[in-house]
Amino acid sequence: MGQILLLSAGFLVLVAISAASVLFVNEARDDNAWVVHTLEVENQTNALLLEIRRAESGAHGYLLTRGPEFLGQHEEAVSRITPFLDKLSELSKDNPVQIENISKLRGAIETRLGQFAQEMDLVKRNEPEKATALVREAAAAGTTSTIREMATAMHDEEKRLFAERTANAHRSQKLATTVTIAGSGLVIALAGISIFLVRRESEARDEAETRLRDNNLNLEVTVDERTADLREANDEIQRFAYIVSHDLRSPLVNIMGFTSELEELRNDIFRRISALAQVAAEPAPVPAADTEPELNGQDKQLSADFSEALGFIKSSIAKMDRLITAILNLTREGRRQFEPVRIETRELIEAIVQTLAHQAAEAQAEIHISPLPPIVSDRLALEQIFSNLIDNAIKYLKPGVPGEIAIRGRTRLGFAVFEISDNGRGIDPKDHQRIFDLFRRAGTQDKPGQGIGLAHVRALVRRLGGTMSVSSELNSGSTFTITLPIQWTAQ
Repeated sequence: MGQILLLSAGFLVLVAISAASVLFVNEARDDNAWVVHTLEVENQTNALLLEIRRAESGAHGYLLTRGPEFLGQHEEAVSRITPFLDKLSELSKDNPVQIENISKLRGAIETRLGQFAQEMDLVKRNEPEKATALVREAAAAGTTSTIREMATAMHDEEKRLFAERTANAHRSQKLATTVTIAGSGLVIALAGISIFLVRRESEARDEAETRLRDNNLNLEVTVDERTADLREANDEIQRFAYIVSHDLRSPLVNIMGFTSELEELRNDIFRRISALAQVAAEPAPVPAADTEPELNGQDKQLSADFSEALGFIKSSIAKMDRLITAILNLTREGRRQFEPVRIETRELIEAIVQTLAHQAAEAQAEIHISPLPPIVSDRLALEQIFSNLIDNAIKYLKPGVPGEIAIRGRTRLGFAVFEISDNGRGIDPKDHQRIFDLFRRAGTQDKPGQGIGLAHVRALVRRLGGTMSVSSELNSGSTFTITLPIQWTAQ
């Protein structure tokens, strides 16, 4: 009778354990399916952003070169944007937060597509100036920034869901394992049946893990493909920038030469005008070639206007030459192969400060260097990063106020965090992103520069696997934060 009761109790326990195991396995399967769904949404968002970037790249290329390959690339990308957006909307229809984000994203994308259409129409009608102006207006309107912000918001939401759903999946699997072990101990007399159930549950779990692993593998392949596409696009942009800037140098040299000839011709013309004026008044010798002619009235004003116009032309040529040189240097730096070496960052920054000692003394600035962590990275890139940031800190101090510049460092989770702080004029929060854009500057333009330095610094930081940010308010100083891997490798 006891054996029957025990067998009955064991059978009931076995049934309960089996039911609980099936429930938890199904729950884990559902959780894994939601994890895969989250990855699909993120993948679709990345694909949509990639097509928008391709459309931007094609539009800019067609505007600059009129090349049909750029137009074809642009039109192909534009044709994919709406279907990709629709698919993303379908995948996210279960999430109210993402529905709202997609609604805003769709509005921004439709606005940008309309701008694309207008730009292409103007270029096809041979009105590149209007197309360029429209591109600037579109950039100022911030449509692309809105798209980027909405995509970032969607990524953040999916990351939150991914963490939540992954935790749920792990919890379900842990509960299933715990129930299985407890049931095996309680029904040891029914070992055969228990082993069968455990094996079945194990197979189900293995199958779920295999599917998850396959999905992760597919995601990695997709990410690698997207990364390769982005790298190829970046290389094409660098080659294009190098070719354009190199080809611009030749006509600029011609303009410089003809401007010099025009200046000599101007001297000739006004000497002759002066001589004719003097002959009309009374006979007088023609001024020597190396003397400034004596002019009166309208002739004198005309000579001044002519000289002023030549001055504007020369200053514009000089500015164009500096910009072309900066672009060439930037593209050359982008193609340089980085070499990781161990760097004592405090020694490196002390050497940089020594080279800037004269500027610091003129600005009455004191530079304080705290202990800094050593890292493995590219030495030349780090020199360019810190030289630019320290030079900017000195350059943009408040006039008449003793400058205080502090350089600090710490480590966190395998990364080195460097901060360069000053008590200078500061940066308006609305310009925090603008200062990192190429050829864009913020605040009062009373210092020399082409608007390339910080854009170059951020590009170098990204190539080194790091991030860069700024914290600043007007008249309250600035703090630039650089985060770099402690052990960086070229791969």
